Amino acid sequence: MAKWLAKCAVVGVFLGLMSAAQAGDVIQFGVGLYQPDKDKNDATYTPLARYLEAKLGKPVKLRTVDSWEGLAKSLANGETDIALMGPWGYVLANNEARAQAVATIEYDGKPEYFAIMVTNPASGINSIADLKGKSFAFGDKGSTSGYLIPFHHFQNLGINPDTYFSKVLYTKHQAIETQVAQGVLDAGADYNRNRDAMIAEGLIKASDSKIIWTSAPLPNDALAVSETLFKDKAFVAKLQEALLGVGAELKKQPNLLPPRYTGFVKKDNSFYKPIRDAGLATGRLQPK
Repeated sequence: MAKWLAKCAVVGVFLGLMSAAQAGDVIQFGVGLYQPDKDKNDATYTPLARYLEAKLGKPVKLRTVDSWEGLAKSLANGETDIALMGPWGYVLANNEARAQAVATIEYDGKPEYFAIMVTNPASGINSIADLKGKSFAFGDKGSTSGYLIPFHHFQNLGINPDTYFSKVLYTKHQAIETQVAQGVLDAGADYNRNRDAMIAEGLIKASDSKIIWTSAPLPNDALAVSETLFKDKAFVAKLQEALLGVGAELKKQPNLLPPRYTGFVKKDNSFYKPIRDAGLATGRLQPK
């Protein structure tokens, strides 16, 4: 991934400049695949795009990207100007393409969340020690809670997932929760926000899902801008002002953000240090 993004960054030196010129007319807004499919994802985040369009005084084109790695790549190669992205995806984009966080989304009024590991209560699994010889699913390798943080935790415990588990899968967060609830999969990594949302929407039953491990608090998703746009301080200030106003606007437009998301708080690159440290410790991130 790092080598791939590095190549994109080289190309992005030119494309980023082109993107900045295009941004004079249209802001390309990339969003990760938070919902089960792209159509639902686009519908969910279109109100935010329209809100930003009104506040920034420029057209905002929403674009769902189906993996965190893909979204990081799009910032590197100039396809995206601003992006709402997972913490690990952001750290990759910052490391390889010098994208910069300007705000963090809040969930239930907090800018942090948790990685978790889940199993079915009927599995008899109560701890990580019980997972030996079982099947386990990570999220895609661009996911913070689905891959980086649980992988780092296994590393700290001296566990090699390839030999500790009978089978290792890499799939979508929603699929992990569904398969665990159905008993098809012994256990998997996820994040508390996704599990809560799936239970609330009736996609899984709380009685079919049990948390066996919870991480330390992690920084929520970043609203990042490309390196080129970050140099436009007037634009960044206007964007941050718009994002900080989302909380108040939710009283008028309840669908501006998905349920339980309550606004944005101003944060910068330093807030994502725990994710960067985990990336360096696992060798998934190469120091620059």
